[in-house]
Amino acid sequence: MVSKVIDATELKEGSFILLEGDAFSVRNIEISKTGKHGHAKCRFDALSVVDGKKKVLVVPGHERFEVPMIDKRKGQVLSVVGNKANLMDSENFENMELPVPEELMENMKENAIVEYWDIEGRKIIKRVT
Repeated sequence: MVSKVIDATELKEGSFILLEGDAFSVRNIEISKTGKHGHAKCRFDALSVVDGKKKVLVVPGHERFEVPMIDKRKGQVLSVVGNKANLMDSENFENMELPVPEELMENMKENAIVEYWDIEGRKIIKRVT
């Protein structure tokens, strides 16, 4: 559920936005000045939180973007089978099976504590603590 909508001129580096249904993190933003009869233009680079894809967009300053709800949580690894990990949430003890990113595969062991993000209902493992 999206709770906030912001203008392109309000974006800052490190903020999160929804583009085509996926959560992206703004990495770089440049805002041009308004002209005599024109609008400000915003050029920004965004990096997908889920798969790391990069997007470069140029939009008018009055363009509106949705800000996703990101819930950062901790969980314990119960088992690892192939590239999937069975996790138990540390607060509500919910069990779930999530794919393990390749860069975290070597550190993923049973009983390890991981940080996972719930982004608009989509859960991904971000790091092993």
